[in-house]
This record gives sequence, C-alpha cells and structure tokens, in this order.
Amino acid sequence: MQSVQFPAGDETKFYQTLRSRVDNYFKTNNVSKFGGMKMVSKTIAMLLIYFVPYGLIISSLTSNIWLLLLLVVVMGIGLAGIGLSIMHDANHGAYSKDRKWNKAIGYVLNVVGGNSITWRIQHNVLHHSFTNIEGHDEDIDPAGMLRFSPHAKLRKIHRFQHLYAWLFYGLMTFTWIINKDFSQLYRYKKRGLLKGFQTTYTKELVVLIVTKVLYWGYIFLAPYLILSQSMGLTWWQVFLGVFIMHYVAGIILALVFQPAHVMSDCDYPLPNDDSQMEENWAIHQLRTTCNFAKNNLPLSWYVGGLNFQIEHHLFPDVSHVHYRKISNIVKNTAEEFNLPYYQKKTFTGAIIAHFGFLKELGRPAAKPKIA
Repeated sequence: MQSVQFPAGDETKFYQTLRSRVDNYFKTNNVSKFGGMKMVSKTIAMLLIYFVPYGLIISSLTSNIWLLLLLVVVMGIGLAGIGLSIMHDANHGAYSKDRKWNKAIGYVLNVVGGNSITWRIQHNVLHHSFTNIEGHDEDIDPAGMLRFSPHAKLRKIHRFQHLYAWLFYGLMTFTWIINKDFSQLYRYKKRGLLKGFQTTYTKELVVLIVTKVLYWGYIFLAPYLILSQSMGLTWWQVFLGVFIMHYVAGIILALVFQPAHVMSDCDYPLPNDDSQMEENWAIHQLRTTCNFAKNNLPLSWYVGGLNFQIEHHLFPDVSHVHYRKISNIVKNTAEEFNLPYYQKKTFTGAIIAHFGFLKELGRPAAKPKIA
C-alpha cells in the first residue's frame, strides 16, 4: 500500500488563517487548550458510572435479575462514556499538557477491555490522516457485511444494510475483547506502523495479553465466582451480562462516530496515480466530516464534544471542552474561504441521514459524492 500524500502548501491560506484565529482565541481569553478541571471532573463521573454498577453487581446486594440487567446497561453507558470523554482526549494528547498524564489516562482504554496502542494507530494515524480514503482509513473498511464507501465492493446483501447495520454496530467493543486488538497489532507490525510509537511488537503483545487476562479476570471470572455462589448464576448468564454491556457501548459509539463521516454530505476523494491528493489535509477534513446537534448540551457533554467532529479533526490536540467555543470560528472561516461546513441540526436527524446513506450505498445505481 502506497502512502497517500497531501499537498504541502496551504495555497488558499485557509488553515493558516484558521489556526491563527483559534490560537488567538486561547491567548486572548487566557485559556489552556487542554481539559483542566473540567476533564478531571468528567473523568471521575464516567468512571463512577462504570464502576459503581460493577461494585453493586459483585457485592451481591441484590438478586433481582432485572435490576442486575439494568446495572449492566448502565455499565455499558459508562463504558462508552469512558471511550468518548476520557481516553479519547488522552490518546490524542489533549487531556493534559503533561505527556505522562496523557499516556497514563489513555491506558484507561486497556482497563475497560481495549488497547491504547492499536486504537491510536487506527484512529490517530490512519483515520485522522486519511479520513474517508478507501484502502487507508480503516474506519470505513468494516467487515464484508457492511459498505461504508462508494469505492468499496458492492455485495447483494448490502441492499439490506440499512436494516441490519445496527446489529453489527453493537459488536464494536465486544470484538476488541475477543480478537480485534490481536489481529490489528499483528497487522500494524507487518506494516511497520509500530515504529512511529517507539515500541516493539513483543512488548505490546505482552502488554496486550496481560491486560486482556486482567480484564477478563475482573469483568467475567470474579462476577461468575461470586454470583454462581450467591445467586446460582451459570457461566453463560454472566457472559451474557458482559455481552449486553458491550453491546450497549457499541451501539452508542457507532451512533456517535458513524454520522460524523458516513453521510451523503461527506466526500470520498481518492488519490491520483501518484498517490497524491488534490487538496490539502485541512480542506480534506472539511469535505469528509460532518457535525451534528451543536445546541444539545447534555449530548455534547456525554459524547466528549464529538458532535463537533469538524473541530476535532482540525484540532485533535485541543481538548473537546473547547470545541463549542471555537466552532463558530471554524464555521465562519470556512464560509469566508467558500469551503463547506457540514452539519445536521439534531442527533436524531444525523442518525436518520446516516442510515439513509447506508441504504443508498447498498444500491448499484447509487452515486455518492466522491470528490
């Protein structure tokens, strides 16, 4: 796979102007681009949403199966919240100005079943660098049952993907704890992508195995040993609880991330024969990204500001707590340079539009925007 190259210059001066204005916002208001106490308080909140229900489950304070199910669902909400609001900023280096803190907080992903290094490669390197570019952005390269790009192979089953996609969306985090992290780590080793992180395959494989064993120990083995004695639950019932938790988290994460790029508004540009893109990286981000529900404050808080996906892609090193404030700067600058700024008014509208686009992608005659 040849590396895609974007034009080095900013011929329109768009990003140069935008960066200057955003930097001036932080300087004028004497505000750090990092998260500060807002991120600390959110970290505590999300960890409590995840671990308090867990503590109640293993304490055997209740034997009501429906209450246990509710606690599992709440854990799923907390799991997604940790991914959206804590580890996401940290693994982008936006949580704190201290790199050690960012790295430490980023490992929260390992604590809840994922893997920091594989996530950073897939998300930071491949997705953020090559957004919506077929063959390079793994976020639009799911299993064969789903088609997220007009350039991907069209299968007969895809005509129904708008009906069954959510079934696969729920498996997102569950595949992490089963096999995806292992296959990704090996694939990234073969592609030489680990070198940029100053680590080795052996080291990361050891970390991966150890953290997976510890995760399965506290999320499945401990509850099974306790609940089988106190309630007579079987191993498969406890495993079902783990699956439901991950399914809830997977649905939430998918419904936040997919409407940000897999939309009819967004472009799917391809490099030329020399692996060169026509437009520079910043303009590429505008054309391939969509915001939604900018006025929904509770949603913005929970999803880590990722409804402001344009701001996140243009300034991934800025904490999400600032996205709302800088969004008008980005929007106005884009309009000044006659560039797109895609957004949907509501979260529901974004989801409907996403599934409508999935339906379009499942049709042979569909001709989504590609440039």
